[in-house]
Amino acid sequence: MKKVVSKHIGSDFETFLAEEGLLDDATAVAIKRVIAWQIQNEMKTQHINKTDMAKRMQTSRSSLDRLLDEHDTSLTLTTLASAAQALGKQVKIELVEAV
Repeated sequence: MKKVVSKHIGSDFETFLAEEGLLDDATAVAIKRVIAWQIQNEMKTQHINKTDMAKRMQTSRSSLDRLLDEHDTSLTLTTLASAAQALGKQVKIELVEAV
């Protein structure tokens, strides 16, 4: 009987995702999940409901729902900056060396 050896044995998950062409999408979803969580957490801390947050951002409630949807990665920097300002925060984005 012939033994089948997986090419992924010994590799890490990030390498696997890269080899499968899925790393960029997985990274985008992970970043969006963190951003959505931070915004929701700050809204909760400041006792701001979605309707009031949308008003502060001068946008619709459905637009805010898209911002808070952790799977919708179509986030613009303008929307992110507007959410931060509505919460009295600012956005900090930086590029770092790849590991």
